[in-house]
Amino acid sequence: MNIIRLEPDEGGNVAWPTLSTSKKSVVTVGVFDGVHRGHQAVIRRAVELAKAHNSFAVVVMFDPRPAFVHTYAKTHAGIGVPDGVHDAQAISGVDERLRMMDELGVDYVLIVHYDLAFAAKSFRFFLGRLVGKVGMRTLVLGQDARMGAGLEGDVKKIGTLAQATGVFELDVVVDNGGHVRVPADFTPQAPERPGEPSDPLEGMSKAERRAWSKRVNAREVRELSSTNVRWLLSQGRVADANRILGHLHGVEGTVTHGEERGRTIGFPTANLVAPIDGYLPVDGVYAGWLIDLGSEEAYAQSQRPFGDLDGGGVASIAQPYTSGGVESRLAPHSPYRWPAAISIGRKPTFNEDSGHDERVLEAYAVTDDWLELYGHRVRVEFARFLRPQIKFDSAQALVDELKRNADETLKVVGA
Repeated sequence: MNIIRLEPDEGGNVAWPTLSTSKKSVVTVGVFDGVHRGHQAVIRRAVELAKAHNSFAVVVMFDPRPAFVHTYAKTHAGIGVPDGVHDAQAISGVDERLRMMDELGVDYVLIVHYDLAFAAKSFRFFLGRLVGKVGMRTLVLGQDARMGAGLEGDVKKIGTLAQATGVFELDVVVDNGGHVRVPADFTPQAPERPGEPSDPLEGMSKAERRAWSKRVNAREVRELSSTNVRWLLSQGRVADANRILGHLHGVEGTVTHGEERGRTIGFPTANLVAPIDGYLPVDGVYAGWLIDLGSEEAYAQSQRPFGDLDGGGVASIAQPYTSGGVESRLAPHSPYRWPAAISIGRKPTFNEDSGHDERVLEAYAVTDDWLELYGHRVRVEFARFLRPQIKFDSAQALVDELKRNADETLKVVGA
């Protein structure tokens, strides 16, 4: 797989690369946040059609998320997102998305830096450039895809454009996932009881469902959607989110020095603090996995295979994707993967004494080995919600509970 980063100029124009003078492309477009089962179906279809027609399978991926860019502009007097501002609502980081696209057989990923000037371009202009420069002859989209200024370009209008021009075909993937109702403006809400929380609508009558929808100002979204995944994770419903994703939800970051209190009570943890790539589920204790991706320096070198941008905003050549061996570390039986009891929150048992109240992720690897992970990039994957955060009366009470959490983790993920 090859990767090209594209930076729009001040007018929102992109210097799209010519991938070949003879070979055409099957293209799909989007953010692919989380690369859930719906995204996977679209990408697989693009790869399938590309192989059938001896074409390139091309993903045009926007980064940062358009929703993040437009929300930031609305709350900051219409300005774009400055460099270094972290998108805490993104389900997955770019590195994770690229790994999955590589596994699915994509030939090229064109990463477009999404900004307000680029967003102002019409979908007709955008698709015309893909046809003329990237060699697009087939466009593969999900059934609810929209693009262009004001999101005017829906599947119906794009299909009409394809028929009228005759220069590309539109292939629409129907995911058959159905719809669900999600609060329009939801906030994370930790479950009050131990165990994986259930659907709040389960067992409700139609009248009760309507009352719930009205109370929370619910809107209908596709079940296989990033919005639904984000909602589920914000409520601690990790197992349901993983079902939509088709894989375990995970976050990635660098292990930093914490207060090292866990070491003193026999439960040393890998501590991650913001910024973290990926959406942090609601506060609580989870069963999952801790995976060592290697030192931050080595990881950064292996995951940034991009040349400098030239004056036109295009990397001078398409850089081949390299994982730096990350796939082998992520493998199911990798020696760098350990079952882990994961805590997200503000350390209610100790924060009054320490004076620290920041939200942190702590992962305790259930292993007899001593792990030294400071300065390493790690991935933390979530399998199931175990319990809400609790303030314990003593350190010993906390130790006893942590032992139970470790045992529960092994039962959940398999010893």
